[in-house]
Amino acid sequence: MTDPLSDVIRLLRPRAIYSKGISGAGRWAVRYAEFGQPGFCAVTEGRCRLAVDGEEPVILEEGDFVLLPATPAFTMSGFEPAPVVRIDPATASPPDREVRHGRVDGPPDVRQFGGYFAFASPDADLLVSLLPRMIHIRGVPRLTQLVRLVGEEAARDDIGRDLILERLVEILLVEALRAAPTQEARPGLLRGLADPRIAVALRLVHGDVERAWTVPELARAAGMSRSAFFGRFTRTVGVRPMEYLLSWRMALAKTLLRNGDMALEEVARRIGYGSASTFSTAFSRHVGLPPGRFMRQAA
Repeated sequence: MTDPLSDVIRLLRPRAIYSKGISGAGRWAVRYAEFGQPGFCAVTEGRCRLAVDGEEPVILEEGDFVLLPATPAFTMSGFEPAPVVRIDPATASPPDREVRHGRVDGPPDVRQFGGYFAFASPDADLLVSLLPRMIHIRGVPRLTQLVRLVGEEAARDDIGRDLILERLVEILLVEALRAAPTQEARPGLLRGLADPRIAVALRLVHGDVERAWTVPELARAAGMSRSAFFGRFTRTVGVRPMEYLLSWRMALAKTLLRNGDMALEEVARRIGYGSASTFSTAFSRHVGLPPGRFMRQAA
């Protein structure tokens, strides 16, 4: 069965960039500037406070995992008032040892393993918009184990390192997203896949992107009237059904064009357009430049 979530992650092409142990003791507080890249952490010991801009503050405890697909500004701290140390991850040099906040001696109050990675896809903003802004998961030990594996592999200088890191980060993302609570998630792909009727339509679109899908067809497959399906899809996923289909087709088209080894007519056929000219018009309107120029710039 087609898995839209895996499709999106494969298209995002995550790459591990940095991961490191972090601990805190006594009075401490750090404020990270907005970063935009995906960030993550797994708490391996103790507890601390996390306040992500635009989200309710949470207490992180041993075994918790947090994923921020686009890392907005956030503050992490202990539970006693402390001066805030400001950090800009875009300019700060990655440390070569565990990062320690607050009191430098004695046992830590909290220890975690965290870091960030990058999405190689230029469509990352579009695809990340379909994911929750903050994912906080409890009681999934596999995520902590995966984070440790990412850190261990990143520290090695061995053959196959980059390939292993790519696969580990992909697995980490899939595990995190499928374990994420969806009841209170904002509209997006996860909420859509959690809705049995809307999930049918999403899987059909991803499973046969060449087909000339219509809203009535997708509604029938979901067992709903056209108007009920249209409203439910829009509320749940955050975009109208045909907008989602167009965005997904164009994201696939960009990937095919960047590879540079496929004729325009074949690209058009692969994503459901009857002719290269029809595809070129739609692509130019959506992307802002014609496919040929996009392909040359990508090369």
